[in-house]
Amino acid sequence: MSIRINEIVPNFTANTDHGDITFHEWIGDSWAILFSHPKDYTPVCTTEFGAVARLTEEWTKRNTKVIGLSVDSAEEHKGWKADIESYAGAKAPFPIIADEDLAVSKAFDMLPANAYLPDGRTAQDSASVRSVFIISPDKKLQLSMTYPMSVGRNFSEVLRALDALQATFGKPIATPADWNLGDDVIIALSLNDEQAREKFGSFDAKLPYLRTTNHQA
Repeated sequence: MSIRINEIVPNFTANTDHGDITFHEWIGDSWAILFSHPKDYTPVCTTEFGAVARLTEEWTKRNTKVIGLSVDSAEEHKGWKADIESYAGAKAPFPIIADEDLAVSKAFDMLPANAYLPDGRTAQDSASVRSVFIISPDKKLQLSMTYPMSVGRNFSEVLRALDALQATFGKPIATPADWNLGDDVIIALSLNDEQAREKFGSFDAKLPYLRTTNHQA
C-alpha cells in the first residue's frame, strides 16, 4: 500500500556517497525532499540532478534538505556526481542513497515487493523509481509525484509546491491554482466570515466559498 499524505514516512538506515545515514535523524528539524532515480549514468536523471544542484541556495533558504536515490552503489554515485556537476555547472552537495537491494524503493512503494535487479539490468528494470517525496519536519509525507521514464521532472514546480506547503503548513489557508510565493491565498472553509476577518483583517469574497486574502508569512 502506498504512503498516504500525512503519514509518517519510513525510517531507514542506508549507505550514501556521504556515508551512512538514518533517514529521520538526517531530516532533523528540516523539511526534506527525497527524489529517486532508476540508474546512474542515465541522461534524463543527469539533467534532473543538475537541476537540483543549481537550486542549492533555494533549498537552503527554505530550511530544506534534499537527498537523491539511485539503485547503484555509493562508489558509482561518486563518479556520477562528477558528470552531474560538469553538466550543471554547479556543485551537487546533497547525498545520494545507494539502494542496491531496492529496500528504500520498496519501503516507499515505488516498486513491487517481488522486484529485483537482474544481471545486465537497465534503467527499465527499476523504471518506477522516478518519484519525488516532500516531507515536513514532523517526518510526515506532504506531497508525492511520480513520473514516467520519458518525462524529465520540473524542479521549478517542486520548488513552487514546497513554497505552497510551507506557506499553508498548520494554517487555515490553501493556495489556488498556479500560486506563487507572494500571491493571495484562499481562506479555509473551517473559518466563517467573522473568524476570517478577525484573523486576516480583510478578504475578497469572489464566491461565498472562495475567499482570498494577502499571504501573511
